[in-house]
Amino acid sequence: MTDRIFATYLLETRYPLDVAAAAMAGEQSSGTFRAIPGETPQLLERFGARVEFIDDVVEVENEALPFSRPPPAAKASKPRRARVGLSWNIENTGTVLASVWSTVLGNLFELHHFSAMRLLDVTFPDVFADAYPGPAFAVEGTRRLTGVEGRPLIGTIIKPSVGLTPQDTAALADMLIAAGVDFIKDDELMGDPPHSPFEPRFEAVMAVIDRHADRTGRKVMYAANISGDVDAMRRQLDLIERRGGSCAMLVLNSVGLSGVIEVRRHSSVALHGHRAGWGLFSRSPDLGMSYLAYQKFWRLAGIDHMHVNGLSNKFCEQDESVMASARACLTPMFARASRPDTVMPVFSSGQTAVQAADTFGRLGCNDFIYCCGGGIMAHPGGPGAGVRSLHDAFDAAAAGILARDYAATHPELEAALQAFG
Repeated sequence: MTDRIFATYLLETRYPLDVAAAAMAGEQSSGTFRAIPGETPQLLERFGARVEFIDDVVEVENEALPFSRPPPAAKASKPRRARVGLSWNIENTGTVLASVWSTVLGNLFELHHFSAMRLLDVTFPDVFADAYPGPAFAVEGTRRLTGVEGRPLIGTIIKPSVGLTPQDTAALADMLIAAGVDFIKDDELMGDPPHSPFEPRFEAVMAVIDRHADRTGRKVMYAANISGDVDAMRRQLDLIERRGGSCAMLVLNSVGLSGVIEVRRHSSVALHGHRAGWGLFSRSPDLGMSYLAYQKFWRLAGIDHMHVNGLSNKFCEQDESVMASARACLTPMFARASRPDTVMPVFSSGQTAVQAADTFGRLGCNDFIYCCGGGIMAHPGGPGAGVRSLHDAFDAAAAGILARDYAATHPELEAALQAFG
């Protein structure tokens, strides 16, 4: 066990690497840009950030980002890239996630020493596992709530994203549940707007869910988007629980760490984490943070499902990055956890039966939610055939049969491969 927080960075600088690393350590702990009387050797020893390692990577021709400065009175030099590890005494932050976020991120991205700065990973001491609730449902609990075992959960998104009335939304949910989906979520753009207030919308959808549950004995999970002010989120959670709902969705970057922590402590339902705005942190390889680091904060805060994008997606993220994110969600954070601390990855963004086998094969397990919009609703045979095509695709993958071969005797899969391939 260690009592220190560790973080690893990729940086680019024209300063000597040891000087640049010292500037990082000082800025993110006890220091400022000038020596001050209170920063004694004793204080620095106890509270100053430590430079744990510096791995020189490569010299580059041009700076990645503008407005950095060279060392004063130094000869012109080319920038160097390096991996740098820092650590902090937990006394600096306690077990306050917001303070850790400020410590490992904070002002580093604005220091004039650097023309690139990216947080690659963060490691928390074991005491954080006891300080925060962590996921309450994750994989096993989500399977229990939905009654789905031995395969991925087939999910979809309410589309159009906005503009539907509560009655329109309920009618669409009715069609999707009849088609056989396991999981339905609001779009991240749908909250509590005047044209579709949360309470009547949720009540209308739950009436549909309950009617189908009476017929099938299995209750579809509806991730209703409650992202908003904390008091409103509490009221909406109370409604979800009172009506027998099993999930709430949070737009993580909108409600923040404190919002997620409060919702987790107030709630007894699964929390579905949407990462809308993630591109702000990830689009540039020279700035921001990795998903490996990002998802750890939200897992501690109590999220059960984390979006990871999807293969051959409509965005700019590469497939290797998508799969690395999914694997990170399923990798434990702590060696000694009193409960499972992994979360269920959620694949979405242009997913269809075409990507199903590759997703299953590359992840190496079926513990994920596979969210398809057009892959279900735009299937030539209709939504029911769209859902069937996904079951067929995952059945084939689990049996080690190529989708195109399986499709020879499964017409819904054949139609999906033709339409979406």
